[in-house]
Amino acid sequence: MSSTAKKLSYAVISMIVILSLSSCSKNLTYFTKNLADQNQWSERDLKQIQFYASQDITLYRSSQGGDTKIVDGKIISKGKRKTDEITIRRGTPGVLLFMPKEDRYAVSFDDSGYYLIFGPGDKTRGRFTLRAKKWKPNRNGGIITYGDEEYLTGSDSAYAALMVDMKRATSNKVSRGTASGRKVR
Repeated sequence: MSSTAKKLSYAVISMIVILSLSSCSKNLTYFTKNLADQNQWSERDLKQIQFYASQDITLYRSSQGGDTKIVDGKIISKGKRKTDEITIRRGTPGVLLFMPKEDRYAVSFDDSGYYLIFGPGDKTRGRFTLRAKKWKPNRNGGIITYGDEEYLTGSDSAYAALMVDMKRATSNKVSRGTASGRKVR
């Protein structure tokens, strides 16, 4: 085989590999109220959709405990502080567990059964973003219920949204005809 033929065969093989890899990649787009309304999916349908986190979501909570003792007339306090932190990384897959309201989705990102609530926002062009029990003023973080506990989240998680893998399949039907012409009579 000549060197030109080898280069050509390598180029063809490279293109096939690139095309096959690109066809497997995700085409993530924001899940919006408009998308949900257009398709009129039932809750059962929505449970079949693979959702993804658009960005990192960090939840944290701190608890204090400890003991106090009276020793030689003095109060001695030994404090302990415990911080729990949960991070849901960007791109983490999640599934719809249930819909507490028509436009609120309880989405779980692990097998614990714990979930976060997402819903469409006016300021986010209808994107399904993270919902909090209470947001601090100026979106300076909020209180999130996760499992049976309340967690805090920072403002960086306030705009975390649901994303979906959209494969666009379009079907175009083209009808062609040729005019035969028309003569004067």
